[in-house]
Amino acid sequence: MKSTNYHNAFITVSADCPATAGVEPANGNSVAGLQYALLRGEPYSFTSDDLLFEVFARRNGIDDHKREIARAAFFSKPQACLRASPLAKQYGWGLHHDERGRVAVYGVETDAYRKLAARDDLKLVPGMRNRRS
Repeated sequence: MKSTNYHNAFITVSADCPATAGVEPANGNSVAGLQYALLRGEPYSFTSDDLLFEVFARRNGIDDHKREIARAAFFSKPQACLRASPLAKQYGWGLHHDERGRVAVYGVETDAYRKLAARDDLKLVPGMRNRRS
């Protein structure tokens, strides 16, 4: 299994993100909506791997007793990291990964976002662009 986790990193909003502030995704059952709800409700509780699998499990109705096998199957194939998250690409959220790899979101318009983006002890990683330039 290849991990999607980052440590001491900040995924910045994509250069071509249309949002100028963090926007809550309208569809709560979409990938973006579920990622947002989990990260806003429990900041720094999920690693990237945990978050990606939890969203997959909820969207596919995977029962708790089947999760261990389903997680192994999920990560047996390469998974895109949170640089490809619609939160960074479309909705204006930066994703901070702490030293334990736990994730929280920060709106691009906030002082907290600007402070994270200016820290020299964090690896800054841009969100993936929506289009090729």
